[in-house]
Amino acid sequence: MKTYAISRSLLCLAMIGTLFALPVSAGQLSNFELTERVRQLEEKLKGKTLPGGWAERITLSGAVEVEAGFEDIDHDDPAIKDEDTSDLSLATAELGVDADVVDHVSGHVLFLYEDEEDVVVDEAFITISGEDVVPLYLTAGKLYVPFGNFETHFVSDPMTLEIGEARETAVTAGFGNDMLDISATLFNGDVDEIGGDDHIETWSAAAAFALPENRLPGLGLSVGASYISNIAEADGLEGEITAGEVEDHVAGAGFFLTASYMERFFFQAEYISALDDFKAGELSFDGGERFEPETWNIEFSFKPVEKLTLAARYEGGNDLGDFLPETVFGGCVSYDLFETTSLALELLQGEFENDDEARVVTAQLALEF
Repeated sequence: MKTYAISRSLLCLAMIGTLFALPVSAGQLSNFELTERVRQLEEKLKGKTLPGGWAERITLSGAVEVEAGFEDIDHDDPAIKDEDTSDLSLATAELGVDADVVDHVSGHVLFLYEDEEDVVVDEAFITISGEDVVPLYLTAGKLYVPFGNFETHFVSDPMTLEIGEARETAVTAGFGNDMLDISATLFNGDVDEIGGDDHIETWSAAAAFALPENRLPGLGLSVGASYISNIAEADGLEGEITAGEVEDHVAGAGFFLTASYMERFFFQAEYISALDDFKAGELSFDGGERFEPETWNIEFSFKPVEKLTLAARYEGGNDLGDFLPETVFGGCVSYDLFETTSLALELLQGEFENDDEARVVTAQLALEF
């Protein structure tokens, strides 16, 4: 993503703030008056930047994703009417701020809006890093727990993310260099054991190896494994815990492999699973049985020309009830219209354990900066 000088951003913010502070609303101003007031603000702020070199220490990034979707559901039970829906939505709007405060200390804040949801602080954390002195780091704040990988060339997230991704206020300590990253994370989860106390006792550990650049010309490779002491903390599963508590914490594990060749051929494979059963009735989709949810995702992508990417996906899982499909396959075509703007079309077909079938078509226009 490109970075932009913070002075330009401050100019925009100052202009907006001043306009909203006026005794008359912007909507009551004529085009000439509005243009003239903006020009005056630009003149006042021209040449002004943050003191102490801060303009070079702060960068902005973001993304806007607009999607059109169509979904068709065929129920196996003839007594249930089939469904089809379509929608146009602002799927994602995010703005990130990164600050290199001093040597070895940085901060990150990400504001996120997703379709029909309020704007939230999706991430906000401080990182203390040894950088070139010692390859150790400490990150504290609201962050995505290092569990799973979830890399994809599709518009939609893989099913592995649904039972693996967890966003928590946490502390992560690790060792990282160009080849190896090992970390451990501690946080206080939201899904406690029945009758248990509310403590900082949930943890995860992750390790990933990446083939050094140019070690094997044209080949990129990374593999990793991760563990979490309570997989019910995953954002997707957390909302499916019927009572908000479980009798016993259920641990989870994940494994992934990604590979690329000549930046034209790409392969991703991932597996995420609970390591024990949830008790009957603890999951909203278990049908009164003991469930041990697991998912996997396999993708192959190919760039026949620089701006065009063709991708195929096969994913599935077990003990997912009507929460997620038992099998999904499909394809995605994406084209880079400009350097930071892409257009994608995705088709997925899935089948649930009860033999219901779903087909989803999604078109996405995305801008990253």
